[in-house]
Amino acid sequence: MNQYDYIIIGSGFGGSVSALRLAEKGYSVLVIEKGKWYHQNDFPKTNWNLKKWIWLPSFGFYGIMKMTFYSHIGILSGTGVGGGSLVYANTLPKPKASFYKSGNWAKLANWEEELAPHYETAKQMLGASLNPNLETGDNILKDLAKTRNQSEFFKPTEVSVFFGEPEEEVEDPFFNGKGPRRSGCTFCGACMTGCRHNAKNSLDKNYLYLAQKLGVEIISQQEVYNVVANGIGDGSQGYTISAKSSTKFIKKHQEYKAKNVIFAGGVLGNMNLLLKLKEKSLPKLSNQLGKYILTNNEALIFSVSDDASKDLSKGIAIGSIMDVDENTHLEVVRYGENSGFWRLGMLPNVIGNNIFSRIGNMILKYFKSPIKYLKLAFVKDFAKQSIVLLFMQQIDTTLQFKRGWFRLKTGISHGKKPSAQIPLAYELADQYSKLNNAKPMVLLTETLLNMPSTAHILGGAVMGASSDDGVIDKTSHVFGYKNMMICDGSAISSNPGVNPSLSITAITEHAMSLLPFKEKS
Repeated sequence: MNQYDYIIIGSGFGGSVSALRLAEKGYSVLVIEKGKWYHQNDFPKTNWNLKKWIWLPSFGFYGIMKMTFYSHIGILSGTGVGGGSLVYANTLPKPKASFYKSGNWAKLANWEEELAPHYETAKQMLGASLNPNLETGDNILKDLAKTRNQSEFFKPTEVSVFFGEPEEEVEDPFFNGKGPRRSGCTFCGACMTGCRHNAKNSLDKNYLYLAQKLGVEIISQQEVYNVVANGIGDGSQGYTISAKSSTKFIKKHQEYKAKNVIFAGGVLGNMNLLLKLKEKSLPKLSNQLGKYILTNNEALIFSVSDDASKDLSKGIAIGSIMDVDENTHLEVVRYGENSGFWRLGMLPNVIGNNIFSRIGNMILKYFKSPIKYLKLAFVKDFAKQSIVLLFMQQIDTTLQFKRGWFRLKTGISHGKKPSAQIPLAYELADQYSKLNNAKPMVLLTETLLNMPSTAHILGGAVMGASSDDGVIDKTSHVFGYKNMMICDGSAISSNPGVNPSLSITAITEHAMSLLPFKEKS
């Protein structure tokens, strides 16, 4: 009881891939997830149902999305069995060549060549399909590409969605009948509040589902708080993992033992846990832990229209993408009907060197278009009349996470402080909004504090040639300890400039392919 070959902490893209591939190689596996199990009918109908949408345990909210704000960055991440796949926008782009040739991992391998077959495996497992329907928001992006003489750089997205007959349930279409029954996409736009139509290929529909059929155990609503190397302390004699209830007032504690441990709790989960363990039970972890935190150089800008006849909510969460230049991508992102929670935090996007100049410029915008902004404040259905422009760049700017008194704190690793004001992002948002008869708006943290937001925080446990420049080696094994791996977004060592889920999956597939089959006793 409670003794396994592998314990995996976290059930997102890295944890799910690890669970299936290890089970296929004959190992006993336990996955520990702090979030809840969410099934088709458990997801909220809109993002106003905060108890099911937001993860905020101190308020009794145990939803699928977590919002965390630090002094340098605001972070959106996923929680629940299936991790970020429950709340992400399904999109599976492959990074451009420069991704494999920058960052700490660049010289460790010919990554573009070595990962190529694993990208194909990842696409197959995640059910990648080309979006068949361009909706209003996508067509405006197509018009923007044409306006900029870049029509050839606009395309529909490859996404992790089953495009069968809407709401018609069929036998598993992906794994020769070994997977769960599925239903076709309704193009309701609600992918990021959790798919209620059984069409989204979240990890509980593929990797985790197949892993459970091979005997993998998944325990939800438990948060790991300690990992101790047994015996002489180098990991060769396995680990004791301590966990406690994450959704109960009375915290029930449990211990598990394993020969091997894999950290796959996402960047925030891993950094919160590993930085604490480095001070206590795992002191041999590299001093590079917490460094090289990547933000994907993102901007999230809403284009809000006062035209009530428009419906920008129809489609899949991200239906199209535009390659703006060799380093930059732009996508249009939507929420489903009535999911207008974000309207509470919207202010005009402005340029300014300090809070006073930004507030002044904001007032000036209101003064120039008072009727327009008044209408935008009272739009009936914010989700129907707004689209989010997701701007991403393959330019490395890095932060650092450190331990604070009560929570993590951020610092500058190297380079300039991240800024919410990216001139190219604002230019594109203005151009798109003119075509949309709309105004660009951003979260108030960006206008007031110049704090950028990201849905794709990466790094903190990057690959390196040694512990002097990384936390893990090119096989994802941790420097300083045996039988310990890190397999998730923490290991990403350079900005992909696109949504990273496919890359996390492929890199984990690569790491698992290098492990041997379990020896028969």
